[in-house]
Amino acid sequence: MLKFRPRSVEEMRGRLKKKGFSSDIIKDTISFLKEKEFLDDRNFASGWVENRLKRPFGLRRIKQELKAKGIDKELIEQQLQQTSQNYFEQKIVEKLARDKWARLKNIDPRKAKTRIYGYLARRGFSPDAIIDILNHL
Repeated sequence: MLKFRPRSVEEMRGRLKKKGFSSDIIKDTISFLKEKEFLDDRNFASGWVENRLKRPFGLRRIKQELKAKGIDKELIEQQLQQTSQNYFEQKIVEKLARDKWARLKNIDPRKAKTRIYGYLARRGFSPDAIIDILNHL
């Protein structure tokens, strides 16, 4: 599993449990992997945020994904706070909205705006940022 991408501790625990390993073996394996620094939730969260921002996804979606991966709430907040200092959501939303708008030019404008709103909301951008941009289109 670790060969393909880094994993969170909770992901590894769940996967081992699914494979039918006993709780003692899981516990020993997790502590061994942590000791050898193959599992580290802080590095995992940092890498996950960096990777997802390249896609680009909004901070809301990234936060949701990290929660699903079993990352501690406090660690998520730290990572997102660090990231938000150099994160310009408005510019990203504007670029994505304009690109999508150009592809939907043959559709009724209200319908196109609804589709763009849904697209951006699913990507995890804040409703306020989306609505501001859509009002300018």
